[in-house]
Amino acid sequence: MEAPPDNDVLWARALHFQHQDGSPALQGVSLGVREGEILAVSGPRGSGKTTLLRCLSGLIRPQDGEVWFNSVPVHTMGPLSRERLRRDRFGWIDPTPVLVPELNAWENAALPLMLRGTGRRRAKTAALEWLDRLDVGDKARRRPRDLQQSERQRVCIARALAVAPAVLFADEPTAPLHRADRAQVLRTLTTAARSHGITVVLATHEAQTAGLADRSVALLDGRRVRTVHLPPLAETTVATGATGASGTEGRAACSLSA
Repeated sequence: MEAPPDNDVLWARALHFQHQDGSPALQGVSLGVREGEILAVSGPRGSGKTTLLRCLSGLIRPQDGEVWFNSVPVHTMGPLSRERLRRDRFGWIDPTPVLVPELNAWENAALPLMLRGTGRRRAKTAALEWLDRLDVGDKARRRPRDLQQSERQRVCIARALAVAPAVLFADEPTAPLHRADRAQVLRTLTTAARSHGITVVLATHEAQTAGLADRSVALLDGRRVRTVHLPPLAETTVATGATGASGTEGRAACSLSA
């Protein structure tokens, strides 16, 4: 078993995973994520993005391959060890907001901190700070049923950031937001991550979202894709004297890589 590079906080090699119906979700995906990096995992729906994030975060174990966090093999951990790792070191944002209905907004945002043993007053202060930064501070005492879906998602993002995780996994984090709000929320998320040294692995199918990351990798049908951009077609004249199509548009060729 080969140890990962020292400068990678997350490292995965040859990950394979199949859905229960036998269809492949990941087919030999390998990647490394440097500490403090914002990495976008892009690709269309069904390309394996969510499965990759779930394997990297220890939510599920790959059926083959390795996952390392700070040189610790996550793929060999038992369920309880992976749960502690997610609680103490990782943050997660789902594409659909999931909150505890009996708790108000600030209590939901503070819950992971209190589960770690942080005092209620300190946890509340951190939660309120992030709710303010995400423009839902005035909704801090409302319960989830009294919030719009976009507001509930902002609470989920605040909850993930309040614990200052070593790695934040964000699976289409702005999907429930109105298009006009997405850029502002993503800027808040990425700026906060950079200022706090948080590593982010962000799954998205939108090129604009991927463009906010430091680097991106693309998936297609469970494999990494390498896209090669070709120069525009040159204007040519054939032997008959007819003029070929002018190359005002670029071409791109895609190839699959392990």
